[in-house]
Amino acid sequence: MNILLVGSGGREHALAWKIAQSPLLRRLVIAPGNPGMEKLGQLAPIKVTDADALCALAREMKADLVVVGPETALEAGLADRLATAGIPCFGPTKKAAQLETSKAFSKAFMERHEIPTAGYGVYERLHEARQALTVFKPPYVIKADGLAAGKGVAISPNKREAEAEIERMLGGRFGTAGARVVIEEFMAGEEGSLFAVCDGQRAVLLGGAQDHKRAYDGDLGPNTGGMGSYSPAPVFTPELVEAADRTIVQPVVAAMAAEGAPYRGVLYAGLMATEDGPKVVEFNARFGDPECQVLMMRLDGDIVPLLLACARGDLTRAPMPAFRDETVICVVLAASGYPDSPLEGSIIRGAEQDFGPNVQVFHAGTKRRADGQLAAAGGRVLNVCARGKDIAEARERAYAAVRKIDWPGGFHRTDIGWRALERAPGGD
Repeated sequence: MNILLVGSGGREHALAWKIAQSPLLRRLVIAPGNPGMEKLGQLAPIKVTDADALCALAREMKADLVVVGPETALEAGLADRLATAGIPCFGPTKKAAQLETSKAFSKAFMERHEIPTAGYGVYERLHEARQALTVFKPPYVIKADGLAAGKGVAISPNKREAEAEIERMLGGRFGTAGARVVIEEFMAGEEGSLFAVCDGQRAVLLGGAQDHKRAYDGDLGPNTGGMGSYSPAPVFTPELVEAADRTIVQPVVAAMAAEGAPYRGVLYAGLMATEDGPKVVEFNARFGDPECQVLMMRLDGDIVPLLLACARGDLTRAPMPAFRDETVICVVLAASGYPDSPLEGSIIRGAEQDFGPNVQVFHAGTKRRADGQLAAAGGRVLNVCARGKDIAEARERAYAAVRKIDWPGGFHRTDIGWRALERAPGGD
């Protein structure tokens, strides 16, 4: 098979790493890719939002399958363009991707179909949003309606800070993504990410993970796209997974089909384990980042038949996903100043050495300088992932690899996996 993979981050590096292992693969092209993917396939310098150019590339290379990594490509209508060209695409249409690209759409969709989530309101005017704070109770959950690279969510402990956050969002902090804000009830509980692959009619669970959104140790600092993750996540008990599949995942796929937007691709349900059962925090229309990295390292067997079956609309033809009986952890190395103003261009040494069979370093925001040296080119720059028989062993291996990377221009959290570690036998 000829496969086109769209994206340039750590998620896409992990997907490329897994796809490249498939015996079905003839040729892998990655657009635009990053230096970490150079040995896995051919890189094509095309922006992920240029749907026309990507579709033309898929035609030129006679792609049997296009795998879409980032949400911005979905919002640009890439899946729609490929459907018109008759090229199978793993990724939902622009209409179906609204589950992620518009929080207002997503909340209204869940309300229509009685999918458990927090109460909410949608506001475009500052005075209306301020007035709404008298209805909601602190802490206040405030979200930009559109895509904000995982940074468009704020939890404000009091009314004063909530008003300031609303002013920032409606004032243009996230551009058009913040033209509307969603204010939600705060949900108490533990959060996790559950994934399912979908073919438009059916959904098959693909496992769960837990990530760390805050920038600094102890879950302090601003929200980020994710500073680390691990899988499996103890929060996903068999009972919780069964309830989430029955009350959330299956109803979403059925309802999207009923509304004329069959969902093909991966559905990421960010869930809160509440006293009343699982409730939706948010949906993503693609693999999470950095959750994808740990899922790909745990996934046993060939991923390509699964992706192709979803793209062709018939999961009954694909083998069910199986996972290794081990834990995988990911530690994100970010550039100094992330998430607000990450420093670019600093030199990274030691990231491309051989760390052994249990460690993979995925590139998330890197560039190759003219002299061949690796440099930072984004906020989240490297994903150091390691597997082990349990969370403690995986964590030890990951941080041992982190210490071998010489990058004064970056930082990372030192407590990734702390929740799972506490629950482990002998944990504190």
